[in-house]
Amino acid sequence: MQSSDNSDKRKILSALCHGSIFINALVISIGIPIAILLVSDDPVVKDNAKEAINFHFNMWLWWLIVGALAVILVGYLLFPLLGVINLILPILAILACLRNPETRYHYPFIFRLV
Repeated sequence: MQSSDNSDKRKILSALCHGSIFINALVISIGIPIAILLVSDDPVVKDNAKEAINFHFNMWLWWLIVGALAVILVGYLLFPLLGVINLILPILAILACLRNPETRYHYPFIFRLV
């Protein structure tokens, strides 16, 4: 019974870390994985929280770059692509965490600062 409870808790916390990107694009959304990173004892949940924090930083960086390019009328075509990436990758991460709660999900093509 204890193992099932830990697995369910791991699934929920890991999915919450990756799903926090959908709350908004401001600082509030990164607070969820930071809080989970500080509170959780589970190493897999901590790794998923770090990965979600890195994804937030990467998306902020890419939105800043694309926004700067849009100002000079080059990057406006990249907004839809970045929006799709910002939507699809967290959904894939949530599904992976729910399917296999024992492993950490790695976002492809991101810089890992944390």
